[in-house]
Amino acid sequence: MNLVIDTNIFIASLLRDGKIRELIVNSPFNLIIPEAIYEEIIEHKEELILKSSLDEEDFNTVSSLISKYVTIIPDTQTKTFKEKAKEIIGHIDKDDIPIIATSLKFNFCPIWTDDSDFKKQDKIKIFTTKEIIDFQQ
Repeated sequence: MNLVIDTNIFIASLLRDGKIRELIVNSPFNLIIPEAIYEEIIEHKEELILKSSLDEEDFNTVSSLISKYVTIIPDTQTKTFKEKAKEIIGHIDKDDIPIIATSLKFNFCPIWTDDSDFKKQDKIKIFTTKEIIDFQQ
């Protein structure tokens, strides 16, 4: 089953060697993330390095590791779903449009996020980290 991971989940896996990273590495799901979100994370690499307390080499190692377990979906593949995604989440948080568009590309596949804004829409199933933990047990 495909599962879109939100920015906050991917970033959490980079910042801490904790449960979220473990869930990604051991996930039974096909984890996907939009290219735009991945690129945004890379653009903020320096800030993330400071927050993670890792040096750049270790951060790059962790980033490479996590990336092996996540499929990055090119923006060209979700472009036709942006307008519908905007209708679903644009009035709540326009920054979440790429995540919703990716879900739509994969037939409304669920999204893994700890961002409560996603729960304000009712078109796509949302899983929190706690729900992912419960599912994998």
